[in-house]
Amino acid sequence: MTTDRKANMVQCEGPSRRDAWKMFDRVAHRYDLLNHLLSFGRDRAWRRKLAARLSHRPDQHILDVATGTADVILSLLDNSTRVSYAVGMDMAGGMLARAATKIADRKRRPAAALLRADACRLPFADRTFDAVTIAFGIRNVLDVSTALEEMYRVLKPGGRVLVLEFSLPEKRLVRRMYLLYFRKILPSVGGLISGDDYAYRYLNETVETFPCGRAFCDMLVEAGFANVNAVPQTFGVASIYQGDKPDNNFL
Repeated sequence: MTTDRKANMVQCEGPSRRDAWKMFDRVAHRYDLLNHLLSFGRDRAWRRKLAARLSHRPDQHILDVATGTADVILSLLDNSTRVSYAVGMDMAGGMLARAATKIADRKRRPAAALLRADACRLPFADRTFDAVTIAFGIRNVLDVSTALEEMYRVLKPGGRVLVLEFSLPEKRLVRRMYLLYFRKILPSVGGLISGDDYAYRYLNETVETFPCGRAFCDMLVEAGFANVNAVPQTFGVASIYQGDKPDNNFL
């Protein structure tokens, strides 16, 4: 492991991410409800904005990593006419079962497939996808740098990565109010509704220990992405990160 890789992993200290998928299986039955409730419905708007940042290539094949209950896939297929095929992958079988039900309930869609797989070992050939997306999942992987390198590997030259993740507001007053909500109110409400107190303590602790803004953009650059930028959402409580695989990179 390189010195830079060690530095990146230190930035992601906090609750162990090992076998975090087991926790998501435990809360799968309340996951969608709590996402919408605890974000005051803003998570839907954030996913739509992520979908809008796809490139203008037609007939794109999309990989959604840590797909959960497939809300990103559904948003992509609802809001983009440029997607012809989508694959969602996750380690949590309970989340994938709910994703399959939601996809089956939607009619007249482009094809979508689901599989159980690890973000750090993507089971796809090099240069397979036009875009890779991940929403509220990158901070849960065991090795962020390896996951980003894998996303880069499976992208076609000119392909795009889009990452939606919680972040910390830069303005001091907004950050103070946000952290009060995140540390005190959200874990209590989330634990009460889901029946899993640990899951929603884990949420705020991983958000606070995960690199955001410029620090995460630097990780994307290190993985090889170009044209990297971060777009804060709703006062900076979440961010959409974008990076492109250079057209001239055929490694």
